Amino acid sequence: MTLAESEKDVEARLSSSSLSTSRQGSGVVTEERETTPSLTSDTCSDDSDPLAPLQHALTARIRTEAEQDAVRTELALKQTRTSVGSSASRPPDYEVVFEPDDPENPRNWPLLYRSWILFCVSFATWVVVLYSTAFTAATPGMVAEFNVSDSSVVTLGLTTYLLGLAAGSVIVAPLGELYGRRPVYLACVFIFVLLIIPCGLATSLAEIVIVRFFGSLFGSAMVSNSPGTVVDVSSQKYLALAMSLWSIAPLNGPVTGPLIGGFVYQYLGWRWDNWIPLILGGVAFIMLLTIKETYAPTILKRKAARKRKELDDEQWWCRYDNKTSTIDLLKLNLSRPFVLAATEPILWFFNIWISIIYGILYLCFIAYPVVFVQYRGWSAGFSGLAFLGIGVGTLFSIFLEPLWRRIINSHPTDPSTGTAIPEATAAVMSIGAILTPLGQLGFSWTCLPVSIHWVAPISFGIPFGMGNTLCFIYGTNYLAAAYGNHAASALSGNTVMRSIFGAALPLAGPAMYATLTPRWAGTLLGLLEVILIPIPIMFYYHGDKIRAKSRVIKQMREDAARNEGKAAKQAARLARRAQAAAVAREVVVDKGSEDIEAQAGSTGATNREETTVLKLEVRAEEKK
Repeated sequence: MTLAESEKDVEARLSSSSLSTSRQGSGVVTEERETTPSLTSDTCSDDSDPLAPLQHALTARIRTEAEQDAVRTELALKQTRTSVGSSASRPPDYEVVFEPDDPENPRNWPLLYRSWILFCVSFATWVVVLYSTAFTAATPGMVAEFNVSDSSVVTLGLTTYLLGLAAGSVIVAPLGELYGRRPVYLACVFIFVLLIIPCGLATSLAEIVIVRFFGSLFGSAMVSNSPGTVVDVSSQKYLALAMSLWSIAPLNGPVTGPLIGGFVYQYLGWRWDNWIPLILGGVAFIMLLTIKETYAPTILKRKAARKRKELDDEQWWCRYDNKTSTIDLLKLNLSRPFVLAATEPILWFFNIWISIIYGILYLCFIAYPVVFVQYRGWSAGFSGLAFLGIGVGTLFSIFLEPLWRRIINSHPTDPSTGTAIPEATAAVMSIGAILTPLGQLGFSWTCLPVSIHWVAPISFGIPFGMGNTLCFIYGTNYLAAAYGNHAASALSGNTVMRSIFGAALPLAGPAMYATLTPRWAGTLLGLLEVILIPIPIMFYYHGDKIRAKSRVIKQMREDAARNEGKAAKQAARLARRAQAAAVAREVVVDKGSEDIEAQAGSTGATNREETTVLKLEVRAEEKK
């Protein structure tokens, strides 16, 4: 066989044997690749990064074999012809991945530009969160203008907003997996900003309540997806730092809402509590126009399509070319989070614990105006300053990240991952679980009578804010570490449930504080948080045993073991090929290409296809 004939032969063989297919009747089920490309050239260990597991929860949904069973057959039956997404046209040598120092890899972009991206998505998320609680500062104006007899009815505006965030986390936010982050950001923020206008021009409370739901439905795209953008542009070494810097604005959104909204209402009127977020939202939209797509699957699909067009060769492909349909993706996101929430004991405890804490946090936006406006006589603007204690506590918990990291990394590591075991984060969760009721009870017993100086109740907001932040961040981290590739579904279910609690509890706030007084109502809530303290402590001491009994985690470990075996075989194959290629180049210099086959066989090229590929490589060298 001549070298030219070998070239044609190897192309045919590689095209037909690169990926295995199994035929079932008339349909073809393709074997999909389960790993993701390396998104960074940074090779340092992430052992010191307690937030590293969040990458699995916030980036592309990486499905295990078990997860794909639900949609694989249906997708296979829809593939009626060979395309760039089918296995028969996927030669490994034509796979598009990020190369070292690839300028299209977001993690290789200039540091200044990546910092700008972090600022843009953080600011846009802050606007969405701020708008949720700025509403509470303007409720007296709406009560007066719309002649509402029951003030708790006005609270429905906060309730529907949180319900919209919950619904959007499973309906709107996952669209980023189909279309990329940037177009979803731009479309959703644009609609979010537009829907603020009807609220500012509303002639009835019902208009505000309904429109705020749909506004937050689209605004949820920023809340759910922006952490993924942080992961997209951050290396493992600095992921915790980047996540902490990003979270400063969104985590303080609930606090700055009534702070800004109070002064705006006092001096400009309640409608301006819509116009200010409208202006800020417009600025956020313009800022988002300046950032590029950061979602790796979208970038690689575009790169593969560009190569196919520029080189006029349909063989170029990337592992994300088999795109899941919108309907399939929505089915997956609407069903699996709730199935896990209903069947996983870990999620039973976590969802109840975090949801109650989240609901009590949003009750504060009812309690603080009652205490500082009704009882202490503060103005609407200055009452917002009372939330500074919670804001300072939130910042403390973020800036003390090195301390939490040291606590986590002092625990034994998981041999399978090389990082601290998930139960290590439960130590920090336990600290947060203790600080939260401490702040709640301290506030309850110092807010009244008014003879107690106002510094005391505001100061107790510091441990309350610290505790809440630690519970949210490290509780999320525990679920991400425990559920791995299933973490996105576990966290989605947790987000929905806590948003429902955050939406429902404030409805009972006005009546509860009027009946029990702020002191005893706050005490009841604080004792409820005390009862929940054993949950993170239980996971700290017995979490490994509880995880071992999880059906989903068992399946995940079995899949991981199979994937490791596949990866080892692939690595061995690449090593043999690299060694044979090196020997082949030496042979062509000394003796010419005729001796390649014998030499390659002696160095590990175990089949004719590999040997012929070596000949092609040498032929290219000779042409150079």
